[in-house]
Amino acid sequence: MQTNPQPTSRRTFIRGTVAGTAGLVASRAFSAPIGANGDVRVAVIGFNGRGAGHIKSLEEIPGVRIVALCDVDANVLAKGVANQAKKNNTVTAYTDYRKLVLDPEVDAVTIATPNHTHTLIAMTAMAAGKHVYVEKPVCHNIWEGRQLLNAAEKVAKKGIVVQHGMQRRSSPGWQQAMDWVKEGHIGKVTLSRGINFKSRNSIGKVEAPVEPKDGMIKGTFHDPRNVKTNPKGAPQEVDVDYKLWAGPRGVVPVNRTQFHYDWHWQWAFGNGDIGNQGPHQTDVGRWALGNPELLPKRVMSFGGRWGYKDDGETANNQMAFWAYEPAPLIFDNRGLPLKDMDWRLEPVYRVNGKTAAARVGNVIHCEGGYVIEAKAYDNEGNTIMKFDNFNDGADHMLNFINSVRAGKLVNSNLHVSHGFHAAALAHLANISYRLGKAVSVNEVKDRLNGDKAGLETFEHFVKNLEDNKIDLNVDKISAGPWLEFDPVAEKFIGEFAEEANKLATENYVEEFKLPTI
Repeated sequence: MQTNPQPTSRRTFIRGTVAGTAGLVASRAFSAPIGANGDVRVAVIGFNGRGAGHIKSLEEIPGVRIVALCDVDANVLAKGVANQAKKNNTVTAYTDYRKLVLDPEVDAVTIATPNHTHTLIAMTAMAAGKHVYVEKPVCHNIWEGRQLLNAAEKVAKKGIVVQHGMQRRSSPGWQQAMDWVKEGHIGKVTLSRGINFKSRNSIGKVEAPVEPKDGMIKGTFHDPRNVKTNPKGAPQEVDVDYKLWAGPRGVVPVNRTQFHYDWHWQWAFGNGDIGNQGPHQTDVGRWALGNPELLPKRVMSFGGRWGYKDDGETANNQMAFWAYEPAPLIFDNRGLPLKDMDWRLEPVYRVNGKTAAARVGNVIHCEGGYVIEAKAYDNEGNTIMKFDNFNDGADHMLNFINSVRAGKLVNSNLHVSHGFHAAALAHLANISYRLGKAVSVNEVKDRLNGDKAGLETFEHFVKNLEDNKIDLNVDKISAGPWLEFDPVAEKFIGEFAEEANKLATENYVEEFKLPTI
């Protein structure tokens, strides 16, 4: 979805700068490493969701002071400032991140805004000499992700740290598991699998889009979901600077019943669950394959938005296949319940029909067995290894602060390139999906011909839909083509290249173009 009425070329992208940040690299001294006795002064940008976790983590780290908060929703911002005051901490409140990054009292920022502004804010902060922690997905499209990575490599030479939000990269247990697999205890990796079985109910359908007034969105958004089963469904009172919220996408009417969070399921702002929860699993999946330096040469994805008609655009059930060599990566996303559209139950995947996988997690399939999260099994399902200190990266924010103090990353796992690859995998898959057409179950089987694991997973995928009373003869699967990709040029090639490459970049309104670093 392209909302900028003025066409913007790739050449214009590269020249573009955000108003107010041009020349900051030349005019402002970059932050030096912070000594062990100096407080690290941090600002949190966007804290209505994941950013609240940032605040909690930062508050637990000695020598860290939260000195500023930034959010485009005045209600959220006021609450955050008041919460800090209750803890005897006075913070500076900002609505505009561009003003915050000029604050000399801020050493580092953490970013947990909607996806479409992650790269923009991260690069704006880098240009102002701030250390940056940016949540997943670190980018909203492949092109801007590469700009982020290039910028991070440049500022690293000046002691500026840029870290992704892939928390499992800070888990000692996951590192142990990856080392153990690499040592070949259960043979070579044959398949890396990511799983996200997380119910996603309808986001409802608006009677009419909400029109911004003077660049603002103010009022009550009523969500149709049952508040008793989904607390996020409670009415939202918003007072949003919508021009800032929309940023690079431009000001357009709001077409969803819940302003916050449900942007995840609209292409202009979110990337569906494959780009929401998915990057955590695709990152671990790629890690299991030895952290390939290049993106894969082929990708294919299919799925649909089944079970309801609403204002969501992304798939709620989706599979993706990335043809890494010598072993592929699969991601399997299920947003529907186990059966009968009963949201109290969620499906589960069993390896070899025996061992239950985590509903949200990874499986590393090898010649002589498999790894599911903290345990390794032989092919008969017997536990043969347990990994210690296994968690979702409890020290991830601490590692960021330690890196800020050192003026360099304390662990190569923290490099933003891992965040870029995880996000780009989602973007590759979504591009295939968005180019898809309605096909029969047998047509999908034909595309997976010869892929035993893919076919078995697809059969489980189909059964889940049928168990929820989805008639796939009527509500057909939308299957994208196998896309060919040049991982060096990071461009699609081959039969569908023109259409695919159009989706690999987006338009940026003049005021919110990426800064030059």
